Amino acid sequence: MMIASALCSAVGAAHAETIKIAIAGPMSGPVAQYGDMVSAGALTAIEQINAAGGVSGKTFEAVMMDDACEPKQAVAIANKIVSQNIKYVIGHVCSGSAIPASDIYENEGVLMIAPSATAPQLTQGKSRSLIFRTIGRDDQQGPAAGKYIAEHAKPKLVAILHDKQSYGQGIATSVKQTIEKAKIPVAMFEGINVGDSDYSSVITKLKVLGVDFVYFGGYHPEMGLLLRQAREQGLKAVFMGPEGVGNQDVAAIAGAASEGMLVTLPADFSADPANASLNKAFTDKNRDPSGPFQLSAYTAVKVIGDSISATKSFDPNKVAEYIHSNHFATPIGNIAFDAQGDLEAFKFVVYTWHKDATKTVAE
Repeated sequence: MMIASALCSAVGAAHAETIKIAIAGPMSGPVAQYGDMVSAGALTAIEQINAAGGVSGKTFEAVMMDDACEPKQAVAIANKIVSQNIKYVIGHVCSGSAIPASDIYENEGVLMIAPSATAPQLTQGKSRSLIFRTIGRDDQQGPAAGKYIAEHAKPKLVAILHDKQSYGQGIATSVKQTIEKAKIPVAMFEGINVGDSDYSSVITKLKVLGVDFVYFGGYHPEMGLLLRQAREQGLKAVFMGPEGVGNQDVAAIAGAASEGMLVTLPADFSADPANASLNKAFTDKNRDPSGPFQLSAYTAVKVIGDSISATKSFDPNKVAEYIHSNHFATPIGNIAFDAQGDLEAFKFVVYTWHKDATKTVAE
């Protein structure tokens, strides 16, 4: 009994030396690639922080949570995180999941940093202290896309499609507002159903209208099908989308039809020479640092770690107060957060996508 008791005490002491940090997002389902990107960034940061001695005498322990990018499942995951007494969350990845989960975290004293959820509703108009994000908002990304459309693409007639979800419809609306201010006519603003395999009816509408530019707010599975089926039906319009379509699998779905797609993405922070050694830490673990969310997820963990070290506190409220009041040197630049938990500044870049899943900065 004494040996067993001593063993239990040792295990309890070891467990107490870790800070659980949940990584919440789609680890399964059609957009699992985005969960992989966030996981790669968060896990690399956790490994590096732990290798350097941890924070305030403790190390991070990653807890993977799969919400499949489904709002109802995200709520269940959020409640599970609370029940396990986990006080820090990296995620949720999809805006539609992050929004309802964030309400639970704020109420239950859990600090959340979203590295990829761009919908303004996550933070806008809410008096909360524990919710942050390390990526820009759709009302920053939408105008960046709209400005490019107006000043560079200069289409004659535009159609705007979206996936009827918080993220896709929100950014589509932002793009619509921006280009209408530039006096570019929007002939169609319509939602499509996620998961459909045949978009021929909407493509027929696009052809009848004679549009030469299509903006789609949503994710890559639908964009890939729209591109492929549009080309099969002879629609030659230029297609553009947000970072949710900037996934190498869009080329696998659309094939040659993905050539020339325009996409707004965060700047490629992995190309910054200052991040060369960090890139190696990713590649040493067979992880790709160059996607849109890896370094924002890394940054989210780093901000939490730096704030715990600075405050010498594991209390999420004290850590959040520090985050709101300070600047942080990170792989995505020197950042600071506003009162809502959004970054004070963030830059989106327009890229031209190629059929081999590479991209170049758009002219």
